[in-house]
Amino acid sequence: MAKLTFRGVTKRFGNVTAVDDVSMDIASGEFVTLVGASGCGKTTLLRIIAGFTKPDSGELAIDGRRVEGLPPSKREVGFVFQSYALFPTQTVAQNIGFSLSIRRRGKAEIEKRVAELCVLTQLGGLEDRYPHELSGGQQQRVALARALAPDPAILLLDEPLSALDAKIRAHLRAEIRAVVDRLGITTVYVTHDQEEALSISDRVAVMEAGRVLQVGRPMEVYLEPASLFVADFIGTSNHLDGKPKGNGTVQIDSGVLPARLPGTVAALERCVVCIRPEHVDLFTADTDDTLGGRLLSHSFLGPSVRARVAIDGGAELEVDIATADWLAKGLKAGDEVGWRVRPGGAVAFPVDNGDATDAQ
Repeated sequence: MAKLTFRGVTKRFGNVTAVDDVSMDIASGEFVTLVGASGCGKTTLLRIIAGFTKPDSGELAIDGRRVEGLPPSKREVGFVFQSYALFPTQTVAQNIGFSLSIRRRGKAEIEKRVAELCVLTQLGGLEDRYPHELSGGQQQRVALARALAPDPAILLLDEPLSALDAKIRAHLRAEIRAVVDRLGITTVYVTHDQEEALSISDRVAVMEAGRVLQVGRPMEVYLEPASLFVADFIGTSNHLDGKPKGNGTVQIDSGVLPARLPGTVAALERCVVCIRPEHVDLFTADTDDTLGGRLLSHSFLGPSVRARVAIDGGAELEVDIATADWLAKGLKAGDEVGWRVRPGGAVAFPVDNGDATDAQ
């Protein structure tokens, strides 16, 4: 296990700033996921940790030892590539033991380590197969085992599940987390999949345009986003134009909503109110303690139904309702409805808020 520290790490490619003044601490044994859209800088930051890309400025330390000038072989880092990058002419056992063989480890030591990792990653019985004889999930396990073979201090994974279908991804991310927990290894994981990031991580770092906008526990980032961008990127959110009124309320076109007003938002002339679909209650009629609307359509999602509601004033809301509750309400398109935000379910942000902050 090892602590990983960034201080002002920056990388430019020509006129493009891929990583912009990133500062962050990752504790020993912690699992941190870098999440963001394509081109946000998350893979570049991962490659800087690995030593494949050299930063233009800033400091990178592993357990207090500066490493930004060291080659990958001197960093004690294991890397799982998006494409897995397995050697097609080598067997599973040979792929896993490759890094040990180039380190001149003895045959018995390599065989023992390969056997341990095959048990750990559920590859027992596949040692003599070649990559083309494996499923995508099995290839992913081989890539993981190969990265773990030299017992690295830090494990790096770059979109390791992106080529797999949804059901296999969900199963394998649980397997990856179980392996990491068993070994206690410090892990940095890259993905563009918000659900994957929230489900697998101790902390999530949301990136955009090379900057880290927020770092926090998955539930914290989801329920207490630091900016409108984070609220919009992580999960689904409704955005309503509003005017802060003080006393924890916001005036929108259709009425007044209770809302959290962080920082200086309460003093602004205008704001954007963010509301998660599951934080809205929908009623079969508008009453004194609800706001009015009309049901436009709905989509069945299995455990829940997502309703699209035109609210008074012209805006639209997406609302998630448990399937059993939806059936009990008996709603259909065109019905007049009432809606209400649950306590703490609405948060206001400055218009065009998306500023990044360094996170410790």
